[in-house]
Amino acid sequence: MIANVSKEFRLQMEGYGLTTAQIHYHLPDHRSLLQLYVWQDYDLAPEFPELKGFLSYWERELEGPLHSVHIAHHRLITPSEWRAVDGVITVQ
Repeated sequence: MIANVSKEFRLQMEGYGLTTAQIHYHLPDHRSLLQLYVWQDYDLAPEFPELKGFLSYWERELEGPLHSVHIAHHRLITPSEWRAVDGVITVQ
């Protein structure tokens, strides 16, 4: 019987890693003040297509202009931690 795996696990097996971005932006009503927004999702380094899509949405739809973005990325499953198993041995 094949169990369903989560979307997050499938993404990790395809090379996605957990990406966290600290987004500093100017407040729309007080441009001299900065606000911090933290974004986190699974993404592919170094292209970061998910983050780029989110930032383009931000620039297109939101009023607070971006100041800076700091990115941290880590692959949670690496090739050395995963190996295929040919069979299952049951110990009673």
